Amino acid sequence: MGSVRATKPHAVCVPFPAQGHVTPMMRLAMLIHSRGFHITFVNTEFNHRRLIRSKGLDYIKGLPDFQFKTIPDGLPPSDRDATQHVPSLMDATRKNCLAPFKELVLKLNSSSEVPLVTCIVSDGIMSFAIKAGEELGIPEVQFWTASACGFMGYLNFTELIKRGILPFKDESFKGDGTLDKAINWIPGMKNIRLKDLPSFMRITDITETMFDFMGSEAQNCLNSSTIIFNTFDEFEHEVLEVISAKFPHVYTIGPLHLLGRHVPESHFISQGSSLWKEDSKCLQWLDKREPNSVVYVNYGSITVMSDQHFKEFAWGLANSKHTFLWIIRPDVVMGDTAILPKEFFEETKDRGLLTSWCPQDKVLAHPSIGAFLTHCGWNSTLESVSAGVPIICWPFFAEQQTNCRYACTTWEIGVEVNEDVKRHEIEALVKEMMEGEKGKAMRQKAREWKKKAMEATDFEGSSYKNFERFIKEALLIGE
Repeated sequence: MGSVRATKPHAVCVPFPAQGHVTPMMRLAMLIHSRGFHITFVNTEFNHRRLIRSKGLDYIKGLPDFQFKTIPDGLPPSDRDATQHVPSLMDATRKNCLAPFKELVLKLNSSSEVPLVTCIVSDGIMSFAIKAGEELGIPEVQFWTASACGFMGYLNFTELIKRGILPFKDESFKGDGTLDKAINWIPGMKNIRLKDLPSFMRITDITETMFDFMGSEAQNCLNSSTIIFNTFDEFEHEVLEVISAKFPHVYTIGPLHLLGRHVPESHFISQGSSLWKEDSKCLQWLDKREPNSVVYVNYGSITVMSDQHFKEFAWGLANSKHTFLWIIRPDVVMGDTAILPKEFFEETKDRGLLTSWCPQDKVLAHPSIGAFLTHCGWNSTLESVSAGVPIICWPFFAEQQTNCRYACTTWEIGVEVNEDVKRHEIEALVKEMMEGEKGKAMRQKAREWKKKAMEATDFEGSSYKNFERFIKEALLIGE
């Protein structure tokens, strides 16, 4: 086995343990693997069990040179098929993951079965890996899985405190117009208001977990040798220019799922990395629909809402009279099961399909999809842009608010739903997007962005070339 050790570079990939982070990290790992690397993909034990439930044991056996390993997340055991409580997860990964992760890497390096670990690719909010890399003398790179504009928002959390904007004195900031205040002092970000910054800044106490965690993890990224962004230059160029001036080793290599089209399709790669069981029957259902006629509705893997909002969305869709595909996770309604009245099903029986999870990139690329009602998570935003589909935005938390603002102003592909959802508003926005002039203009804009995203990931495109450079300059150091 001595020869194996010498021949292949070996990357250890460690995503933050939530679906929106596992998906892009898996795409990146596949791409690195296609360049001749041995891959060790590190999930938490909790998510590893979910992956087995969703994909079966054969999937996690991987390939001879693509293996799955686990580390504990330090949280109490749970069997729920849902993302764990996010603040607890942030706190736990920050406090508990360094030691088991280092132990895992040392174990890999003492095994004669696999090549020596030559680099660590870690999620931008798992910065303990920077420390592990330093202590073990292994090059480490950070993969920021969200938007560059979101990253810029987090980098300015400390500035909000310095300027005396945070913490807010009491909860009245939520309704008194404070959040509508324009912000013009963040370099590279124009046309934004306080409420367009990542939502974790809405605090009355600066020790609040998510505010502290995201602000410091973004700063920690700057301690790494390299940061990768799942975006393309033209899409976020103003913010990217400012980040690159601050931090020279930035590689924009997105949209990753488009870059992935150059990888030879193996059984393993085609499977994706969903932690929920996917229902692909919806693709056959879409085959029977007219082009651009279906509204696709999916709030991502974490968003939750009140039963009242859930029903407003339902009746808004029903009253729009448009055909829709609605993904409803079992845990989408807070503290309750998502149950819709039978009148709703009667009203929509010939034109609505409800299911619990689906292969989203395939759905969005389907010709029958005309608009996407989304929480504006970064994977969803990129997949929508790559498919040329305009979006109706209902951001939930984190930098989804920032993505939503960019979609509605800078990229001109989206409209925003009020935080307090009302059925007549949903009905009007769906109709406007599917039949109106504004909708037509946004669909045109989305198609233009799709063309640019395709060009960026083509053989001579900026993201393609950046990925090649990233492999040579950041991962094959000293090879």
